[in-house]
Amino acid sequence: MSYLVLARKWRPRKFAELVGQDHVVRALSNALDSDRVHHAVLFTGTRGVGKTTIARIFAKALNCDTGVSATPCGVCAACLEIDEGRFVDLIEVDAASRTKVEDTRELLENVLYAPSRGRYKVYLIDEVHMLSGSSFNALLKTLEEPPPHVKFLLATTDPQKLPATVLSRCLQFHLKRLPANLIAERMAEILTAESVAHDAGALALLSRAADGSLRDALSLLDQALVFGAGSVTEADVRSMLGTIDREHVIHLLDCLIAADSARLFAALQLLDEQAPDYDQVLVELALLIERLTLTQLVPNSGADAGFDSATLTRLAAAIAAEDLQLYYQICILGRRDLSFAPEPRIGFEMTLLRMLAFRPMSASEEMLAAVSESAAPAPRVTSVASSARTPVRPNEQSVDRPASVADDWQQMLGQLGVSGAAHQLGANCSWVGREGNVVRLRLDKRSEALRTPSTEERLAQAVAKYLGSAVQLVIERDEADVIDPVVRADTPARRDALGREQEIAQARAALDADPAIRALKEQFGASLQTNTVKPAR
Repeated sequence: MSYLVLARKWRPRKFAELVGQDHVVRALSNALDSDRVHHAVLFTGTRGVGKTTIARIFAKALNCDTGVSATPCGVCAACLEIDEGRFVDLIEVDAASRTKVEDTRELLENVLYAPSRGRYKVYLIDEVHMLSGSSFNALLKTLEEPPPHVKFLLATTDPQKLPATVLSRCLQFHLKRLPANLIAERMAEILTAESVAHDAGALALLSRAADGSLRDALSLLDQALVFGAGSVTEADVRSMLGTIDREHVIHLLDCLIAADSARLFAALQLLDEQAPDYDQVLVELALLIERLTLTQLVPNSGADAGFDSATLTRLAAAIAAEDLQLYYQICILGRRDLSFAPEPRIGFEMTLLRMLAFRPMSASEEMLAAVSESAAPAPRVTSVASSARTPVRPNEQSVDRPASVADDWQQMLGQLGVSGAAHQLGANCSWVGREGNVVRLRLDKRSEALRTPSTEERLAQAVAKYLGSAVQLVIERDEADVIDPVVRADTPARRDALGREQEIAQARAALDADPAIRALKEQFGASLQTNTVKPAR
């Protein structure tokens, strides 16, 4: 006996067995039960969502020997013949292979004749958008005013290609793409009925690969049964689909959270040994990021079939919400850029390195960095003279008004009267000292982009005006992360950032100590969203 594939064996035979198209079933059932059946119905939707299946059930409901109703008996001669594809009054046409106007005219010649066997003669035209313009013109008149014994059921995956004149003559129903969880549930029901051992993780993989199509999912399920010798396991499905173990994706994200480039590179090498589909790896990474974002916003949302809830909770607590948003955007754009990369692996590697490079430093990390820098030995600094020099004119009358410490440089900067880029340049410099008519500043290396000839010129002129004498401004570039503790490294910009962090910390402490907030926590289990706390101004 020949094997019947699952998509055909488990094709719904009545409206109650349809999955995920309740809005269409409800409308058709009401029309049948109230005897308000339109003469032309158009079903649209992507492949494998049930367009022709619904049309055949509709044809059974019209021709069942027990009468027109939304619940055909399924056992009468008409129902059985329609199920077996041999009902003479159900004429199925594949428009993709019969596009010529001659084919359409030949089809319409028989419309006037009464049905041979059933109550209605039903024309089911699949992929109707493939008909030629002349064929549509030939069909229009009959489609608008068919004989009372004829019903037209049209199906298409591309309704935009249908003429407006055809659309206006049809009752239209759009069938939705099926969500992955609904597809997985249906596959589980089928495998249980077939007494086949299966994993929930395997069904989750198959349902995502089906991309909203139940028929595609069942075809993949047939393939998995053959691949797994009668069972459906996650390991076999991953091997069949070419997807990787999600533990690899979790490890990659762990490395990104820790900002550990050495571990990340080692993980990339280990992943490359498995020759994965890097586009699919980015898909898995995007799915993990989405689940983590949902876990942060809705903690009790539950775990995905492929991700352990404890793992999601651990990762969600270790990464900021804004970092997840950035990683997701980079991941999605990385998929787009894979085809432009020299090799898929290089494109994937650059996507991860982009996540690492653009990872923002938190305020607490800024504070720790400032503390560590102030306690570290001085670097070897290469002095780079500014390209904008003010002529040196020795002036014995000039007074070195600002002191040689950062406090005085911050105060001095506020009185220079500069704004915009010049002020930002000064704010990211620390005071080195003054030797006669030479004033030296040291620029934070992370702010090198602020340095341009015009901004240096503006800052030099402002310093000279403030000091009351012509000076030469020399801005040295900091080549390392460590700074001489004698030469204060805390720039005005850093001091402002640390001050804001201290204010926020004080505001959080004040809120934690507030009796009303304590009562909310104790009575309702409330928690303070610390990332939203800002000091009052």
